[in-house]
Amino acid sequence: MITNDVLRSIRYMLDLSEPKIIEIAQLADPGFSIDRAQVQAALKKEDEDGFAPCPDALLAHLLDGLIVQYRGRDESVPPRPVETRVTNNVVLKKLRVAFELKDVDMHAIFDAAGFPVSKPELSALFRQPEHKNYRPCGDQLLRNFLKGLTLRLRPNA
Repeated sequence: MITNDVLRSIRYMLDLSEPKIIEIAQLADPGFSIDRAQVQAALKKEDEDGFAPCPDALLAHLLDGLIVQYRGRDESVPPRPVETRVTNNVVLKKLRVAFELKDVDMHAIFDAAGFPVSKPELSALFRQPEHKNYRPCGDQLLRNFLKGLTLRLRPNA
């Protein structure tokens, strides 16, 4: 899925302003630097003036920042480096961790979006890429997950 679409979905889901996006991204790495204009450009649609592709680094830092914001930082362990290669599977994993979603929650989210997923399909998405049962997360699957998660977090929106 296009990183800009994921960024826009997360922004809508959590009702985030541009400064809040920057603040959350810097939770993952205080040295990470991005300005408001870059975030605004990444939030625009492809056909709007001033559109810029969302850098993987911004989305990666935002996802890791969400984990820190919602789960807290474990001070007994050194911070993990931010994984800057963002795939659909990585987005799914990071959102699952940030919102402390169990398998039951994940199934409920997919069902709410009208896109039921079987248990083996779901577990295959969270395996290591080298595993024989690994399954790459498709755009439609991620789009439906984001839709279902939005319905869960913003039921009246």
